[in-house]
Amino acid sequence: MRRREVIAATAALLVSPPRSRAQGTRRRVGFLAVGDGSGQALNKSELALFDGLRSHGWIDGRNLITEYRFSQPPDRLPASVADLIALSPDVLLVAGPRAAIALKSATASIPIVFVAVADPVGLGLVQSLAGPGGNVTGFATVVPGDWISKNIEILRELVPGASNIALLVNPNNPMHRLRLAEEIPRAAQKLGVALPIVEASTAEELDSAFASAAAQRADAIVDLGDPLTFVQTPLIVALAARHHLPANYLFRHSAEGGGLSSYGPDIADLFRRAGGYIDKILKGTQPSDLPIEQPTKFELVINMKTAKALGLTIPPTLIARADEVIE
Repeated sequence: MRRREVIAATAALLVSPPRSRAQGTRRRVGFLAVGDGSGQALNKSELALFDGLRSHGWIDGRNLITEYRFSQPPDRLPASVADLIALSPDVLLVAGPRAAIALKSATASIPIVFVAVADPVGLGLVQSLAGPGGNVTGFATVVPGDWISKNIEILRELVPGASNIALLVNPNNPMHRLRLAEEIPRAAQKLGVALPIVEASTAEELDSAFASAAAQRADAIVDLGDPLTFVQTPLIVALAARHHLPANYLFRHSAEGGGLSSYGPDIADLFRRAGGYIDKILKGTQPSDLPIEQPTKFELVINMKTAKALGLTIPPTLIARADEVIE
């Protein structure tokens, strides 16, 4: 090669964009997921992450390697965390409060992006919404305020006169413990209703939790939302039907799966947006410089088939407000 050609080739390399120079180098994302209940696959909402990544030019298997581990059942969590940390990924993505706390406890150096954590400040995951600090940032599931009150108000429209509404709680969920201490007593006083607590931390305990709600003559039940109840939706919907308990859920797939109603954020949208934060981190942004983002899309879904089975007449005003009515 002549000297002039060597100089031209060298110059071309110097001005090539970094991604072109490192085209053969794949970045690695560790994903601590909830899964679809099988323990082997991501759920529908989690799969939306890859839409978000693709929109920023990251293709799994091409310039990105995504390693999955699952946090369900709960006894799998410690091993899943250890496996992901051992891979030394460029960034970690995690779903749910308990798993997010476990990852944060395991590493202070690998960037972490969480999805579906209701109150990351209250849990101590971050310092503030605007300035997370440390190696953790992500996407909250609710806007601070009376979230429980909103769900109870919806149920009382579905079940007029309901004054004794059970709350399905996982005592091992740190977000639920926080709500038991603060938001739930405030909601009970504000709305003038009894809110008996029924607990389940394993699939086996769900049966007794619903039996307890029925024994306490609950008019309805609210699922506060948890990885356990997400993956056990078919069982929970069946138990609600068996005990003739109108139920409101956090996740829309519960209403799609036969639950009476759901009100909550568009979780798939949060995972899609998480792809943008992963892109920024892979390009050099520090998690501490990425503020916690809150949901922008909330969905009310009503299952009319289930309402009819429960003998409920849904008010036209509530139907008009619903984002989807399942016939």
